[in-house]
Amino acid sequence: QVQLVESGGGLVQAGGSLKLSCAASGLSFSSYNMGWFRQAPGKEREFVATITWNGAMTYYADSVKGRFTISRDNAKNTVYLQMNSLKPEDTAVYYCAARFSLRPGGANWFRTEYEYDYWGQGTQVTVSS
Repeated sequence: QVQLVESGGGLVQAGGSLKLSCAASGLSFSSYNMGWFRQAPGKEREFVATITWNGAMTYYADSVKGRFTISRDNAKNTVYLQMNSLKPEDTAVYYCAARFSLRPGGANWFRTEYEYDYWGQGTQVTVSS
């Protein structure tokens, strides 16, 4: 049974930092590209960042580029999202997702929800102004 468990969310003031973790089990982690998405209240879930199976490639939404960093540790089956210079508009539930790396996808596979095979339950991030 595949499980993705996010942690590290919480309440932080604007300008602060948080580091999210997503621990994976039940899958061959190093064969999966890993992504972070978020959903703010009343809004659709949106892409945040993705890292390929070997860490060679990363992708970011324009809204977080330069502030967030995605990374992974295949030895620990964990993907991270370091979030700096947080803004109130970053407030959302953050989800990690896994996509089998060898499955062909469209040009924008990394930012497309239905391209991902497994999802975590999410962790709340709240940024106060």
